[in-house]
Amino acid sequence: MESSEEEDDFPTHEWITPQSSITAIHQSDTEKGVRKICTELLDLKDAVENLCGNMQSKYLAFLRLSEEVIEIEQEIIELQKHVSAQGILVQDLMSGVCRELEVWHKCNSEAVSTEENIQASKADFSSTSESEDIKINFLETMDVFLAEHKVEEALLAFDAEEKRCAELNDSGENSSDEISAYKADFLKRKGMLVDQLVEISEQSSVSNGELNKALSGLVKLGKGSLGHQLLLKAYGSRLQKKIEAFLPLCSIYLETYSATLSQIVFSTISLAKKESVLIFGDAPSYTNRIVQWAECEIEAFIHIVKENAPPSETASALRSASICLQASLSHCSFLESQGLKFSKLLMVLFRPYLEEVLDMNIRRAKKRVLDLARDDDTMFFSSETGSPLSAAASSNIMLNSTGKKFMCIVEDILEQLTPLAVSHFGGTILHKLLQLFDKYVETLIKALPPSEDDTPIEHKEIIHFRAETDAQQLALLGTAFTVADELLPMAVSRTFTVQADNNEGSSGSSESIGSFALSTIEFKDWRRHLQHSLDKLRDHFCLQYILTFIYSREGNARLDARMYLEGKEDDLFWESDPLPSLPFQALFGRLQQLASVAGDVLLGKEKIQKILLSRLTETVVMWISNEQEFWDVFEDKSVQLERFGLQQLILDMHFIVEIAVCGGYPSRNVQQIVSAIITRAIGTFSSKGVDPQSALPEDEWFLDAAKAAINKLLLGTSGSEASEADEHIIIHDDISDSDETLSSPSTVHSVDSFASANMGETESPVYFTDPET
Repeated sequence: MESSEEEDDFPTHEWITPQSSITAIHQSDTEKGVRKICTELLDLKDAVENLCGNMQSKYLAFLRLSEEVIEIEQEIIELQKHVSAQGILVQDLMSGVCRELEVWHKCNSEAVSTEENIQASKADFSSTSESEDIKINFLETMDVFLAEHKVEEALLAFDAEEKRCAELNDSGENSSDEISAYKADFLKRKGMLVDQLVEISEQSSVSNGELNKALSGLVKLGKGSLGHQLLLKAYGSRLQKKIEAFLPLCSIYLETYSATLSQIVFSTISLAKKESVLIFGDAPSYTNRIVQWAECEIEAFIHIVKENAPPSETASALRSASICLQASLSHCSFLESQGLKFSKLLMVLFRPYLEEVLDMNIRRAKKRVLDLARDDDTMFFSSETGSPLSAAASSNIMLNSTGKKFMCIVEDILEQLTPLAVSHFGGTILHKLLQLFDKYVETLIKALPPSEDDTPIEHKEIIHFRAETDAQQLALLGTAFTVADELLPMAVSRTFTVQADNNEGSSGSSESIGSFALSTIEFKDWRRHLQHSLDKLRDHFCLQYILTFIYSREGNARLDARMYLEGKEDDLFWESDPLPSLPFQALFGRLQQLASVAGDVLLGKEKIQKILLSRLTETVVMWISNEQEFWDVFEDKSVQLERFGLQQLILDMHFIVEIAVCGGYPSRNVQQIVSAIITRAIGTFSSKGVDPQSALPEDEWFLDAAKAAINKLLLGTSGSEASEADEHIIIHDDISDSDETLSSPSTVHSVDSFASANMGETESPVYFTDPET
């Protein structure tokens, strides 16, 4: 009403539709739509209800049909039985009719036969009744035996009844419906006896005799497979109890507990195999079950050994693992006589653990090698300075003690290994010993003065001792050489010889003994690797020794090629007693001095003396050959080369060769490098206008001159040359820490020049410089 009044207040137009009209139109449309939807929903509801009713009725009809089908099936079965019975009756009727016809045709004979048949039928009836009585008596007797648990009597009764009654021995091809009631009762009581035997076998307190009787009874009852499973189960349970009883003792017997566990496990496996063969025979199926069960037990045994082992880095762990391997492989060898082979399986399971223990022990040994310097620190800096000999002897004792301690570390590892452990892990052991010796060599290298090639990181490492003097360094080298050439190979050879002897005296197949034999070739190859490690120490010593000779503290090279540019203008050929250059005279003195010290420190080790001196001369010529700065002086275009320089350089090279020859340590490498240096020098000088044909005398002249120079320097007859060398040599003490520390036990006093050095007079290391350079 209010809206209509409002509409009356405003003027109307033809082209404007009133609001009331719009509302009325829409309300009528919405109402119609809602009513239509409600109608459709009601129809849908009725349809759903009808559908549900139809489904329920059909489902009930389906159930009724199913029940009728089941009833029909039962009727069909009954009908089949009825037909079968009728068929039997028909057959009996036919046979009866035939007999009646025969009787009717034969008259008297028929009467006689009829009378006999009547008597036979009476006998059959009586025997049938007697058989039924026997069966009833047997079943009653079996019930009594089973109730009283008389297993043995029941087994005998079952066996006798099966032999008497043929229907009990059927193969079972007939269906279960055709089995007689007696046979069903017989099988039922037989199953009850089997259950009693199984119950006896599963008792934890059953004795071996009772267990064997029960399992034998199962075999007689045709349950051999079940009996074998019970056998393995019983022995597995016994083994578990034995191990659990022994485990608390593992912490007491750290080294031998594994051997005891091995004895428990493998003896149980052996006993189970024997009982299996005794009760069940040696059939392959039973043997396979034994093998599978034993493999699981061996795997569990290895796991228990690992869990109860000492820490892997200790010697006890290595000894325990070696003893375990020795004992287990011995037991495996014994089991092979019973047809059981577990050696390969044992090695597959045990190899990772033993290798881990061996690796951890080697790591511990490496740490002990690093501690050698720390332990011997006080011995090295001995206060015994009463004489040069006592000082050298004290350092020699110190360095020898490091070798002895290193060998004690090695022996500590080898002593833990048993023969079969060495046999199977020989290659790994040799490789680990090489690693240990490498670490020992690294420790000794750090004890030497650092060379020019050492990195700054190495210089920052804490060095607990330094071999400063020549005697100390040579004693260090001699110790390493003795270890690598004598002591370590001797220890390894002795260990492997013992294992070879033990293997020859033991019994068993080759598979169970071991697969590693140290042949001569392998041993030589291993020693060759030792020599390579020793060469690192020797090369480091030679390099730092020569570099301290060649370079000054400031890093300037004393062996400078410019000395071949500034010399006499006359040919060297015309001099009466030509001498090598001053640096090479000094080198000769240093080598003579070192040889004298080596003769005292390395007494009896002429081999290493010659190797060191030879390597030193080789290091010198290699430096000359490879040092490009040395050759840059000759190749400089602004430099004028003279024939005197070429003659002096070639004389110096021949002089180095003669030093080695006269010292008794000639080297083919030195000769080859010297020849290469001479060839390069001739080529370089030729390119600068020096004619080698006219400038150089014969090779014999250089050889004779070099020999004469050596004799002259040894005899000390070159007074003028010695005084001239004094002018060009400045003495430094940058090798020794003080003037009181001498590098040679045979030193009496020092001299000013290496040009006058000889076998009787040696001096502390001195260095030369050229004042004009």
